[in-house]
Amino acid sequence: MPSLSVAMIVKNESYHLAACLDSVKDWVDEIVILDSGSTDDTPLIAEKYGAKFYQNTNWPGFGKQRQLAQSYISSDYVLWLDADERITPTLKKSILEAIQADKDNAIYQMPRLSEVFGKKIYHSGWYPDYVRRLYRTQTTRYNDNLVHESVIIPKGVELINLKGDIDHITYTSLHQYLVKSANYAKAWAEQRHEQNKKATLFQAVTHAIATFGKMYMLKAGFLDGKHGFLLAVLSAHSTFIKYADLWLRNQHNTNKQ
Repeated sequence: MPSLSVAMIVKNESYHLAACLDSVKDWVDEIVILDSGSTDDTPLIAEKYGAKFYQNTNWPGFGKQRQLAQSYISSDYVLWLDADERITPTLKKSILEAIQADKDNAIYQMPRLSEVFGKKIYHSGWYPDYVRRLYRTQTTRYNDNLVHESVIIPKGVELINLKGDIDHITYTSLHQYLVKSANYAKAWAEQRHEQNKKATLFQAVTHAIATFGKMYMLKAGFLDGKHGFLLAVLSAHSTFIKYADLWLRNQHNTNKQ
């Protein structure tokens, strides 16, 4: 049977890491963790679980950090996880069956069920949130994106759905959401600015309104109750911020000319 590695990029994940590794420790051949400068107990937890632990504090963006982590993998297959995710028993079975079948030119994706502020979200466009996380190590890699990185799908490769969910324990507090959202917005604006993309405040407003309408109405966020309403408002806010950030960067360039 081909060998399997779990790969992770982390920073200050002592709250989540042990539970994540508990869900894979007994059935994977290798755990590879690339840390970007943790100051908590993340390295100690990684050591406890026998992980191969590396550090790169010169942050290159999410895509390139994942590429570096993949370079440390020695197994035939790689399964990517974030520290706030857990593999369910049904998904474990599907993963092992896929590896045993060892199909040529295949990339596997799996549904992710997110828990936000203590509630599982089944609507709002959040479920099933298929993520591409399992492939032969030599088949592909992540792209270079600073944020919202994704697995490159080479020509001729089949994309296969697995059964079972990744449980995603995402935001536990509003402060955590706002900090993480701000970081993503900053990285998004930086990337778009480097590509000479433009934005206006009008776009910021219209995109924010569209985000709320899509999540709450079109994607049936109202079925997620008050949590669905809150998520739609927060997502609209995040959308406004990233476009406003890009607009301000454009303004700064204009003023320098």
